[in-house]
Amino acid sequence: MDWLKELGRRIGMLLHRRQFRSDLEEEMQLHLDLRQQQQAASGLSVEEALFAARRRFGNTTVLKERSHMTWGWSWLESLLQDVLYGVRAMLRSPGLTIVALLSLALGIGANTAIFTFMDAVMLRSLPVKNPSQLVVLGRGQADGITDAFASTQLYSYPFYRQMQQRNQVFSDVAAIFSLTNDVHGFVSERSEPEPMKIQLVSGTYFQLLGVQAMMGRTITDDDDNSEGNHPVAVVSYAWYTRSLARDPGVLNQNLKIGSTMFSIIGVAPPEFFGTKVGESPDIWIPLSMVQAVPPHWSGYKDDSYKALLIMGRLKSGVNATQASTNVNLIFQQINQQILGTSPDGPDTQKNRTLLAKKHVQITPMATGISDLRSEFSAPLKLLMAVVALVLLIACANIANLLLARSTARARELAVRQALGAGRFRIVRQLLTESLTLALAGGALGIAFAAIANRMLLRMVSGADPLPLDVSLNLKLLLFTLGITLSTAVLFGAIPALRATRLQLTDSLKDGRGASGNATKSPLARALVISQVVLSLVLVVGAGLFLRSLVNLNNVETGFNRQNVLILQPDESSAGYKEDDARLIPLRQQIEQRLSALPGVSAVSYSSFTFDEGSWNGRIFVQGYDNNKDVDVHHNVIGNDYFRAMQIPLVAGRSFGPQDTVTSPKVAVISEHMARTLFPEGSPIGRRYGNESQQHANDIEVIGVAKDTKFEDLAEPTATLDYYPYTQMPGYIHDLDVRYSGDLGSISSAVQKTIHSIDRNLPITHVITLDEQVSRSTQSSTLIAQLATFFGLLAVFLSSIGIYGLMSYVVSRRTNEIGIRMALGADRSIIRWQVMRDIVVLVGIGIAIGIPVTLASARLINSMLFGLHGTDPWNLMTAICLLMSVAILAGYLPARRASRVDPMVALRCE
Repeated sequence: MDWLKELGRRIGMLLHRRQFRSDLEEEMQLHLDLRQQQQAASGLSVEEALFAARRRFGNTTVLKERSHMTWGWSWLESLLQDVLYGVRAMLRSPGLTIVALLSLALGIGANTAIFTFMDAVMLRSLPVKNPSQLVVLGRGQADGITDAFASTQLYSYPFYRQMQQRNQVFSDVAAIFSLTNDVHGFVSERSEPEPMKIQLVSGTYFQLLGVQAMMGRTITDDDDNSEGNHPVAVVSYAWYTRSLARDPGVLNQNLKIGSTMFSIIGVAPPEFFGTKVGESPDIWIPLSMVQAVPPHWSGYKDDSYKALLIMGRLKSGVNATQASTNVNLIFQQINQQILGTSPDGPDTQKNRTLLAKKHVQITPMATGISDLRSEFSAPLKLLMAVVALVLLIACANIANLLLARSTARARELAVRQALGAGRFRIVRQLLTESLTLALAGGALGIAFAAIANRMLLRMVSGADPLPLDVSLNLKLLLFTLGITLSTAVLFGAIPALRATRLQLTDSLKDGRGASGNATKSPLARALVISQVVLSLVLVVGAGLFLRSLVNLNNVETGFNRQNVLILQPDESSAGYKEDDARLIPLRQQIEQRLSALPGVSAVSYSSFTFDEGSWNGRIFVQGYDNNKDVDVHHNVIGNDYFRAMQIPLVAGRSFGPQDTVTSPKVAVISEHMARTLFPEGSPIGRRYGNESQQHANDIEVIGVAKDTKFEDLAEPTATLDYYPYTQMPGYIHDLDVRYSGDLGSISSAVQKTIHSIDRNLPITHVITLDEQVSRSTQSSTLIAQLATFFGLLAVFLSSIGIYGLMSYVVSRRTNEIGIRMALGADRSIIRWQVMRDIVVLVGIGIAIGIPVTLASARLINSMLFGLHGTDPWNLMTAICLLMSVAILAGYLPARRASRVDPMVALRCE
């Protein structure tokens, strides 16, 4: 504990320096007086005794310094003096200081903001026990349900149980349903339903993650050992707070979901949000209750019903390679068993060949699994590189300004060296000034990042905020501190070292206009050129992404995205079963009532609208070879769907009242499907089927619709077919309403009309088709907007750097300019002399920047749509913009220089 006392004593002395000095002087004076008395007692006179006492006592100034170094922190005090001197130096040049602070704040803030999102989406570990041991089978990005044989991304529940029992590399194995169920349920005795996000998990889920309940208990394997017998639920802390107001009696509450009453058995800890980044379930329910939770998925014991993501915790000492070997062995064995129970035939033989090529990838999931990551990881990496370049431009900008300033301070520094200051001491002083400037810029950057984080989250999320924590934390503050210190070294070291390489005699002789050669320094030229090169790269990139977004938004979708309202009635939460005979009359009544509303021109149900996933399946056409390889997107729709979406029919007819449950099955197909499967003659009247070759005669083609985009604006032409919901039982998610007039009034009238038909039918996700299409380009929009902002910011910083440097040089050359004008120099010549260097440097920067830009553009070709990275028009536009801004930035100081009054200039020091 002695070191703590010593630390406290030293800090106390540092804070009370004046008192310490006063006490020291008083003590030293006491010692001198005692020594003087001793000398006087030996017979010396008063003067002689004082002289002898001082001679024996020693140099008081040296003793004070030694005492100060022994008892205090002289280095820290010296540092504080350097900081105060640096602050005064910055205040003496307010223009330069403001430019530097803004440049640093924007550069550091942008880096911190983008890194915050990278951390939240890609880098932050799950808040679970030893997350580095967790892996997921496959890539962990699939969601949905498939019956594809030997799927390596989604798995059945029986497969999960066999993997759990037979593996030798995992200490625990768990599974989650790949889709989050968005339902409406009731809390205890409440009469109004509320939305709930439900994640179905295996009984080993919480055990695998090492997550303990904050209250109650978690789901265990005993809750997942028999289908339909364990109606229990664990709620998230966020939902517990939002819906139950942290009711201490939460474990006595029940949830009515569908027709089943679930008991709340526990509350998850506050930090736990699940295992999917960007998704935060409200409630976790065991997989054994899958059929009780709307939309009542089946397949709990079905080998062909694959909808689960499987994750495991590696045993101690087991690496990913060993895990992959064992998992793939079991994968082959399980699927070979399935094939062994299948009848021999072409399908079985094809599946045997397919199985031999299958391989299960083992993916680390320390940072969780996320669809959001696959969408935004590449844009975030790109933006991180962009903001790093912006920061480099800011550093070059400030370094050039400090270089010009150090040139102006040459005489001051020469005087300090002549008086005995060492080179290291002066470098330390200049670096301290740079560090002070960087820390101030970093503090402003943190404030900027805090604002930018909220803006970015809105840009990424759209109308519904994503559950991402983008608040500043210790890791992000350390990242910002690291950037701040790095920038201080980047922009401060070279000017500091150069400033101390002085010829003392020449520097002491220099009087006025000492910084006139600032722009003639090779280092200053290199910094200006580097800013131009980096700015050109960023401006060209911004132009490419902006034009790519424009191209994407101008894609012909095949439907009219304007004036379509999309609602999602939750039929399953209202108690309707998939095969409920009441569903078809209910839908028809809703369509008829809504169609009669003022301002509504067409209404139709549909299983999918644009960018809502798809139901893909194999089709079989009589006489068509290799038809199993055709990937067809199926959509189940109402009779007025093509009118509501304004998709033209190019042949045949749409669905009508004659197409009922008992009538022959019919379908409308897309143009691309017609060309692919029915290349000869008209497809009208031709037949095909879905499940097997035996069903190839089930469905008659009655119409051909224009090709449309289905999942993505950049996708190739999709193969689509449409079925009437009257012939295809099951839940339908969307209700599409084409309207005219005020959206708010129409939306309110539509929802009131639906609830007048069935007041218990919940409605979710009310959105327009135009908004939905726009959301599909979120990542492209994010890149285009931010790249444009940072590109313009780079040009702005470069122009400020050029303007600031030239203004500073002009102010230092005022005396020289006055002499030239007094000797008869024309104003235009003065302007050209000031601008000439900048024009040459910008031209050199552009010449170097063109090949650098073209090489960099190749790296982003895969992220562009409808153009190439080496597009010449985009490059020429960027060059013209950069040159124009640079000339303007240089012209303003040049114009001011040419208007100098010679008499005033000659008196300027």
